[in-house]
Amino acid sequence: MTLFDQGILFLVSLVANLFSALAGGGAGLLQLPALLFLGLPFGVALATHKVASVFLGLGATARHMKSSSLNWRFAVFILLAGLPGVVVGASWILQVDDRLAQGLLGLLTLGLGIYSWFKPELGRVEQLQNRDFRGYLIGFVALFAIGALNGSLTSGTGLFVTLWLVRWFGLDYKSAVAYTLVLVGIFWNGSGALTLGIIGEIEWNWLPALILGSLIGGYLGAHFAIVKGNLLVKRSFEVVTVLVGLSLLVKAVI
Repeated sequence: MTLFDQGILFLVSLVANLFSALAGGGAGLLQLPALLFLGLPFGVALATHKVASVFLGLGATARHMKSSSLNWRFAVFILLAGLPGVVVGASWILQVDDRLAQGLLGLLTLGLGIYSWFKPELGRVEQLQNRDFRGYLIGFVALFAIGALNGSLTSGTGLFVTLWLVRWFGLDYKSAVAYTLVLVGIFWNGSGALTLGIIGEIEWNWLPALILGSLIGGYLGAHFAIVKGNLLVKRSFEVVTVLVGLSLLVKAVI
């Protein structure tokens, strides 16, 4: 890669991960298409993007740990539910054509943003719910399914985790995004990157610019989310979900 190409990757990664850290997902909206545009095959671009996404989680975690108090028992529950799904999804995706899957995911993601927009009080205040056996069981199954999407597809699955934590478990948006960035960003994406790296290929020469942009963008996005509060995070979530959904639909059609 030329220095100019590295500069483009850094800027794209910085912007994508800043908004992703604000909204709780969606970095692939800009980052993955940039890798494809610059010439990487889909499987290599996906694996490389997954590695860079881990550093989004690290950057955001560095900021959230200063002011957020995560419930680590609940965090372990999210990990145990999602990680097996990530491995299953990452093992599956390189063997199939993803156009139909991306189209369906685009419709669903677009629906998430519209749903949140028409629920103005959703996620504004934390109201914990579904913390009994039935609630955890349904939550586990849903997180496993989202984990499979996270491992197999490219854009926006962190947004699914964010909205599920808000809608099903009653978290506010700011808390849900913190869980998503720490757990999905580092552990889910890390597992997906490892699986894709073993069965596929990672373009290591492209990673320095992507990692730097992910770290800085993740930290800045988390900072703005903490300082500005739930309304900004909710609006960012809605904008990013609509853009990710439309992007996936366009990629499925073209």
